[in-house]
Amino acid sequence: MELTQSRTINAPPAGVWSALNDPAVLKACIPGCESLDRVTDTEWRVVVATRIGPVQARFSGKVELADVTPPVGYTLKFEGQGGAAGFASGEARVGLAPSGVGTLLSYTANARVGGKIAQLGSRLVDGAAAKLADDFFTRFAERVVPPPVEIATAAPALATAYVFPPGRSWVRYAALAGIALVLGLLYYYRGR
Repeated sequence: MELTQSRTINAPPAGVWSALNDPAVLKACIPGCESLDRVTDTEWRVVVATRIGPVQARFSGKVELADVTPPVGYTLKFEGQGGAAGFASGEARVGLAPSGVGTLLSYTANARVGGKIAQLGSRLVDGAAAKLADDFFTRFAERVVPPPVEIATAAPALATAYVFPPGRSWVRYAALAGIALVLGLLYYYRGR
């Protein structure tokens, strides 16, 4: 099975690279991840619970990093055992490239599965893999991209930041008169 996808993330490459190497961020983004522990700088232990069609499994395995080129990309080699459900192994090449104000994150993954999972059929397994990848990148983008500034919290600061210059109080009165006129017209037409 091969899966290729790319996503634009509205964060600089250095920030995306840092998040891709942060176990806490990855654990929060990987669907069903129960644990993700760094063993060395290039090896992690992982436990993931997932469901593929009628088969529910808890995979324990390892992830190794190879061809590490910060902040451009790396190759992930993974293998996991799911008991009676089977096994999964493979590798994924992850690349980062500047894209406007963000980062284009692309990957190509090749995986092999065996056991009960392999008996489910490639369409079901491919669909489940694509959904897991989509869920991961959706969560990852939400976690990496800073939340937008809320207008409601910015409005009071703007309202108090502007002070009318001396001798220009007529502007303030004209604005108040305009607001009163609009309110009067609304009241008049609502009553008709």
